[in-house]
Amino acid sequence: MSDLVVIAFPSEAKAEEVRHKILDLQKDYLIELGDAVIAVKQPNGTVKLNQLINTTAMGAVSGAFWGTLIGLIFLMPLAGAAIGAASGALGGALTDVGINDAFMKEVAETLQSGNAALFLLIRKLTTDKVLADLKGVGGTVLRTSFDHTKEDALRAALAGISLPPPA
Repeated sequence: MSDLVVIAFPSEAKAEEVRHKILDLQKDYLIELGDAVIAVKQPNGTVKLNQLINTTAMGAVSGAFWGTLIGLIFLMPLAGAAIGAASGALGGALTDVGINDAFMKEVAETLQSGNAALFLLIRKLTTDKVLADLKGVGGTVLRTSFDHTKEDALRAALAGISLPPPA
């Protein structure tokens, strides 16, 4: 079962810095993420999502490959690649992997202009080590699916306060 964590930051740069820190923790196998997205509230009130996975581009590349392969069979590789890329891009654009985009935009609407929210979908977590690495990075916890002890420990770690790690 995955856990959802939403942390607000005063700028997109700070949210990106923390996301990179968490991705480094993932390389050390201390955390396993299903998704990590930054939502930024623009000055005009719209919300921009900065996702790790671009499903449109992945679909276009995959579609171009398969379209070329099928096009070679029918002796029309360029037409096959073009049709495959277009259909793959369309399929990728319609695919929503990880955290629901509508949910992220709804939560980010509550931010002040220029602020950012980091959305994390956490599959596995070594709580004590991750909280130690996040100690003092700042940010405000907006929502979590953690129990109260883990959520309090996360809030304390972000604020730089030492609490005993949750069980």
